[in-house]
Amino acid sequence: MSKLTHFNESGEAHMVDVGSKAVTERVAVTEGYIEMLPETLQLIIAGGHKKGDVLAIARIAGIMASKKTAELIPLCHPLPLTHVEIDLTAQTGQNRIRCQATVKTTGQTGVEMEALTATSCALLTIYDMCKAVDRGMVIQSVQLLEKAGGKSGHWQRHAG
Repeated sequence: MSKLTHFNESGEAHMVDVGSKAVTERVAVTEGYIEMLPETLQLIIAGGHKKGDVLAIARIAGIMASKKTAELIPLCHPLPLTHVEIDLTAQTGQNRIRCQATVKTTGQTGVEMEALTATSCALLTIYDMCKAVDRGMVIQSVQLLEKAGGKSGHWQRHAG
């Protein structure tokens, strides 16, 4: 098992020095879900929410959040993102919306945190917009699906 990189030899938190790392294309894909009442999901799908298009607003929130990750997570490096894609899919059989975020950069450190932040914030935005009709919504399973680039190479979550 690798050591925790955000602590120095004295056990103090620090920002990792990525200055000597190679510049490579970095990609991270994450997902998460928000479960809700069937009526809430139908309201979102039908576009009948008084506040507007819930999924469009959540998509923009996810993109904006990915760009602000270094301001939210103390030891993250600010990164120039080259692409952010937020895919929101209604899954009527499970009464939920799936969010998948894909984030890319060309740099010296990965974009996993940016993708996880994008997914989390998109789902939180759905909760915020719909809480007046469904306070029991549950955000769950926010996780990294895949990452590529850098010294550690390609990693993908195994199904199951």
